[in-house]
Amino acid sequence: MKISVIVPAYNEAERITSVLEALDEAETPDELIVVDDGSTDGTPEAVEECGIDLTLLQLKRNTGKANALARGVEEATHSTLMFIDADLKGLKSEHIDEMIRTYRNGGWDMVIGVFHKGRLNTDISQKISPHLSGQRIIPLEIWESLDKSAAEEFGVEMALTKLSLRENLSTTKVKLTGVTHVMKEEKRGFAQGIKSRLKMYGNIIKTTLTPTNLNR
Repeated sequence: MKISVIVPAYNEAERITSVLEALDEAETPDELIVVDDGSTDGTPEAVEECGIDLTLLQLKRNTGKANALARGVEEATHSTLMFIDADLKGLKSEHIDEMIRTYRNGGWDMVIGVFHKGRLNTDISQKISPHLSGQRIIPLEIWESLDKSAAEEFGVEMALTKLSLRENLSTTKVKLTGVTHVMKEEKRGFAQGIKSRLKMYGNIIKTTLTPTNLNR
């Protein structure tokens, strides 16, 4: 079983290098793809300067995480996919290896990495809503059965979670001890961050109530 790791990135020049270094030091990923989603802060330059063997895709404009992941999947050469966010703090190679070992040895349809003892705010958020985690391993066929319009509207994580519930997929969580991420309020400023967070919570409610079309 070979694994393609896809890292979507938008304006993560200050953070992405440490994420890529953790992936590069891990034992098990076979392919690393970074999709720069129209960044304006030098993210692609930071990726190129890190000196890691990877594929860098540069989108001309910001199109959203769902589309960035879709472009990465198109480029991937392996049938098992791992999604890792570019804004993680505290990610280490052992986190990556533990997620992959769990997937390979447990026969799961989906493995989700959740923050644990990284930072109080993000720990609480993922205890309440572990389905919001962007750290996932899935087979290609699950991605292909995903409703892409729902992923664009509500977020990839929510769309994958709803698909998992509807199809009764076997799912497990792996604790990513010491890992957290940069919150929306820190990236975009307090007012814009709160607005984005409220929109996210609204999408959670809408996703829960909206049927998922599995044929798209």
